[in-house]
Amino acid sequence: MILRRLHQHIIDLLEQNASVALLGARQVGKTTLAVNLLGKNQAEYVDLEDPLDLLKTNDLNSFMAGNIGKLIILDEIQRKPDIFPQIRGIIDRQRREGKGKGLFLFLGSASMDLLKQSGESLAGRIAYAELFTVDALEFDGAVHELWSRGGFPLSLLAKTDRQSLRWRKNFIRTYLERDVQQLGFRIPAETLGRFWMMLAHQQGAIVNVSDLARSIDVTVTTANRYLDLMVDLLLVRRLKPFVSNIGKRLTKSPKIYVRDSGITHALLNISDLQSLIGHPIVGASWEAFVVENLLSVCPPEFNTFYYRTAQGAEIDLVIEISPGNHWAIEIKRSSAPVLSKGFHIACADISARQKFVVYSGEQTFSIGDGIKVISLKDMMRLLLELHVGSFI
Repeated sequence: MILRRLHQHIIDLLEQNASVALLGARQVGKTTLAVNLLGKNQAEYVDLEDPLDLLKTNDLNSFMAGNIGKLIILDEIQRKPDIFPQIRGIIDRQRREGKGKGLFLFLGSASMDLLKQSGESLAGRIAYAELFTVDALEFDGAVHELWSRGGFPLSLLAKTDRQSLRWRKNFIRTYLERDVQQLGFRIPAETLGRFWMMLAHQQGAIVNVSDLARSIDVTVTTANRYLDLMVDLLLVRRLKPFVSNIGKRLTKSPKIYVRDSGITHALLNISDLQSLIGHPIVGASWEAFVVENLLSVCPPEFNTFYYRTAQGAEIDLVIEISPGNHWAIEIKRSSAPVLSKGFHIACADISARQKFVVYSGEQTFSIGDGIKVISLKDMMRLLLELHVGSFI
C-alpha cells in the first residue's frame, strides 16, 4: 500500500470541522484512505452504491443513534444529494450538545455536483480536500515508471506493463459505459470515448472546441458540455491563461490536460515506457505529468496559470504565490534543457520573482539570469515548504 500524504491532513480537518468532503476520481484511493484513517470501532463506512448500505441512510437519525461517537464515512455521496439537508440538522444538534467535530467524511468522485449540493446545505459546516492520483513524492519507485503507468494505484502497482494497461483500459470503459450513465448523463459511450481520445491527442494544447465538435459530429454546445463533464469528473484539467494589463496580446483560452498520464497513454494505446519515448506525444505527456504533480502539492490559495502572447513568449506554468509574487516554471524532458528567447521575454513580462526549469534529471544547478534547473521531486518539495501548516 502507498502511504498518501493527505492522510494526516484529513485527520486534522476532521478535528476542526463537523464534516469533510474528500474529492477525487474513481479508483484514486479515497476509500482506502478513509477506511485507514481510524480503527473499525471508531468509524462506520457506508457505500451509497451498495443497495443494503443505501437503506441505512433512509432513516439517518436512527442510524446515527446506533453509531454514537463514530465517524460516519459516506462513499459516493453524489449518489444521494438529498441527504445533505438531513445532515445539516444532525450537525446543528450535535453542535448544541458540544459534539460538533469530526462527524461525517464524504467521499465523492464528481466534484461540481458535490460542491453545489454540500455548499448550499452545509455552509460553515464542511471543509474540502482533493485526493490526486499518486504523485512522485508518494511513490518510492522511478519517476519514469509513474509517468508511464500513471498514478492510479491499481495501475501503478500492477505486476506487469500489460496488466497495468489492461486495468487502465477497463477503467476507461467502465467510466464510459457505467459511471457517466449512473450520474444521469445520457451520452453515447462511443462518442464520449472518441472525445476523450481526441483530448489525449491534444494533450497540453489550447483546444479549439469547434474543431472537436466537428470531428465527433456534435454541436459546439454539446462538445463544451462534454468537456465540462470531464473536468467535473476530475479526469481533465483546464489550466487558465495568465491575463494581465501589460500592453500585449495574450492568449485567453485555457490549456487542456488529461490529468493522469497513464490514462492518456491508454487512450493512445501506448503500452510501456519504451513505446512512450518514441511516440510524438512524449513531450506533451511529460509536460502534463509535471503540471499535475506540481499542482498536487500547491495549496488552494496559490493561483496557477500558463502564459502565452501572440508573439510566442510563453511560460508552461505560472504559480502565483501571493499577489505580485509569480514563479515561472518551464518544463523540459531533456536532460540538457535549452530555453527559448520567448521564456525570458515572458518572465520579464510578468516580473517573475523565481524562474525554474523542471527537467527529467536529478541534479539542481543554475544556468544564469536567475534561472534554476531542478528535478520534479525537488520542485515539489520546494512548493511544499511554502505551504504554511503543510500536511507533509
